[in-house]
Amino acid sequence: MTSPNALQVTVLDYGIGNLLNVARALEHSGATVRVAAQASEVVELPDRMVLPGVGAFGDAMHEMRLRGFDDLVKRFAATERPFMGICVGAQLLFDVGEEHSDGHAGHPGLGLIPGRVQPVPALAPDGKCLRIPHIGWSGLQLGQSRVSWEGTPLSGLARGEPVYFVHSFAPVPTHEKHRLADTSYHGVRICAVVARDNLYGCQFHPERSATAGLGILRQFLAL
Repeated sequence: MTSPNALQVTVLDYGIGNLLNVARALEHSGATVRVAAQASEVVELPDRMVLPGVGAFGDAMHEMRLRGFDDLVKRFAATERPFMGICVGAQLLFDVGEEHSDGHAGHPGLGLIPGRVQPVPALAPDGKCLRIPHIGWSGLQLGQSRVSWEGTPLSGLARGEPVYFVHSFAPVPTHEKHRLADTSYHGVRICAVVARDNLYGCQFHPERSATAGLGILRQFLAL
């Protein structure tokens, strides 16, 4: 049971997401959760906002615009309150997604973190063919420009801690400083967690990552 003074978290439902597990994990971590299916349902901005997601980037952005969530997320981001995107929800924070797109233009995203969402490479550095999608447990490592995870949702997490991934695309931030954590897929560096100011995005699924994932959500709530 959550406290009457628990943080209010709004989870955005745009028809493409693992909502039930995300909501349960947040509640288990001590939050009071409300699921919103339209921006008009969010009368007062909550303490935290979470954007989960599975599926294709372009379809997800189409649903976001239909429901008014694109403007809502940008408005929430401006409050400096912590925001978390999960899987496709993390990808949508970027400028462009290349999934199911014609040519280099891609599908426009929210543009809150500079960069593109690109395919996970199908070849390892040694020429080995990689299985796509990348599915399974993979350890988190400090982003190359980072000295620690203090003050972020990864605070207190051991380096190398495995979390659960299911994806064929991943964000490639323009600036190295926005890579909070990476993982290695047979030698291919994949951006696992992005961060810019109050915005965080996990390419993996914290709600499916056992104790480590719940710890990340608790740290997110504690920011």
